[in-house]
Amino acid sequence: MHNIYRRKNISEIVVGTLLMAIAYRMIFDSVGMVTGGFSGIGIIAGRIFGVPLWLNNLVLNVPLFLAAWKLKGGRFIGKSVFGTLLLTVFLGILPAFPLNEADYLLAALFGGAVCGTGIGLVLRGGATTGGTDLLSTLIHLRVKHVSVAYIMQIIDGAVILLGVAVFGIHVSLYAVIAVYVTTLVSDSVMEGVKHARSVYIISEHYEELSSLIMKEVGRGVTYLYGEGVYSLRQRKILLCVVSKKQIPQIKEIVARQDASAFCFIGDVREVFGEGFVQKLQ
Repeated sequence: MHNIYRRKNISEIVVGTLLMAIAYRMIFDSVGMVTGGFSGIGIIAGRIFGVPLWLNNLVLNVPLFLAAWKLKGGRFIGKSVFGTLLLTVFLGILPAFPLNEADYLLAALFGGAVCGTGIGLVLRGGATTGGTDLLSTLIHLRVKHVSVAYIMQIIDGAVILLGVAVFGIHVSLYAVIAVYVTTLVSDSVMEGVKHARSVYIISEHYEELSSLIMKEVGRGVTYLYGEGVYSLRQRKILLCVVSKKQIPQIKEIVARQDASAFCFIGDVREVFGEGFVQKLQ
């Protein structure tokens, strides 16, 4: 089982780095769209000095990994070295794909989706591709009062501003769209697309409600034990995780059995275990 999981992680890293390379090399680099990170620096360096994207990625990451190895040890950078080398290779072998200014919106949307999918797969595989996330982690070791996310935002923001100076404000505004799409898609890939709903029900008729939910909806129900702060009464709270399509059925059962019940519903980004994902539809 462990070997299967490990092979799955490696496959995700390989596919993820390939997709990232497609986005950077064949889309963003073609239109001069700087979305931050070392890839953005590489696009700028390529336009000014003619430095290939793959070489820039390698040169910038090597000292970072050496510093990370010295400060945090080899285990910290293991999979990330693998991911960075793969990305460098893919950046080197993929051809450029010429786009023109009329394709800025397409490049932002499609490039952001492809890049976000790649980043999500790499992170889900337990690796990174170095770059600003690794740099931010190392800087955080020296300035612990500043979060890694904030440091990363500052670095990426500076790279995007540099892109404005080189490529102009017009394409940089589209780059903001690309960054937004990349973030949305990468989060979806990492957190899963099997969205569900968690339902909490507080009612005096908890036994009848739990039986009806299990019988009519086909979902298991869990008792949570709570105590009202005002009344100091102990009671059982029903917890049930269902698909979005089953929410109206849950509401109908609660309204039919106990109109005075207190019910609240929350989002669940990913569900697994006991065959639940397979049955979620």
